[in-house]
Amino acid sequence: MKRYLLVLVIAFGFILQCEAQVDVMKKDEGSWNMLSMVTFERTFDEEFGIDVEKPMISPIIQAMDGKEIELEGYIIPLTGKIEQSHFMLSKFTQSMCFFCGKAGPETAAQVFTKDGKKIPFTDKKVRVRGILRVNVTDVTSLLYTIENGVMID
Repeated sequence: MKRYLLVLVIAFGFILQCEAQVDVMKKDEGSWNMLSMVTFERTFDEEFGIDVEKPMISPIIQAMDGKEIELEGYIIPLTGKIEQSHFMLSKFTQSMCFFCGKAGPETAAQVFTKDGKKIPFTDKKVRVRGILRVNVTDVTSLLYTIENGVMID
């Protein structure tokens, strides 16, 4: 009985620690650092017939899934340098982003804006707030998605 109680106390403490870290990281640029807490395991994908990198996310990232976060980064446009309601947000500038092969998939997130509001393109850093969705199953989609994204001034 004492063992079970000890296990419950440790598990509860771990959950509280994860939640506290998520709250702290929501408030600063460190969220990218939190999102980098992922490793990749090469596995064979039967559907595609090739080896793929399967993400192995930390418990902290699992705790962030479905929570509101803020990320600061650069807009990587999907349809030209115009206003967009769906775009990529990168920790790095376009010349160093994941899509150019110079960074990992944990440094980019696709953003869907709240109510489809169009955001004007800029090459300056922007801050976006929204709900984080973590994808560890679909290798054809990005690891991170921000839903209901809004620009923060």
